Amino acid sequence: MIARTLHLLAVVASLVVVASWGMFAIDDARSASDETAAEIEGRSASRAVDPTPEQERARELVHSRPREVVDDVNDLLLAPFAIVTDGSEDRWVRRTVPAVIALLVYGFGLGVLARVATGR
Repeated sequence: MIARTLHLLAVVASLVVVASWGMFAIDDARSASDETAAEIEGRSASRAVDPTPEQERARELVHSRPREVVDDVNDLLLAPFAIVTDGSEDRWVRRTVPAVIALLVYGFGLGVLARVATGR
């Protein structure tokens, strides 16, 4: 039972991290053509791994409710790793490095724990 729960958590956490990063990449590619201030502010907030309350509100104005749920869960999952890239000016580094670390910890780490829990 514990192994299945750990395996499920590993899969769900990994899917959320990958989905959120993918949506960030799509938004960033499209942002060159977006001109409204609300969208620009919201996209800027999307680039933050651990957004401030103001950035969060701006992001909520731009994103759909389902997208915002994915981003909120992703914020929680990546928050412990955000410190690694706090000093970086590059938005791709700020989003990608914590996502890769999260995939290693949640995907690989929880997967290993699930196997250990089953005795394999």
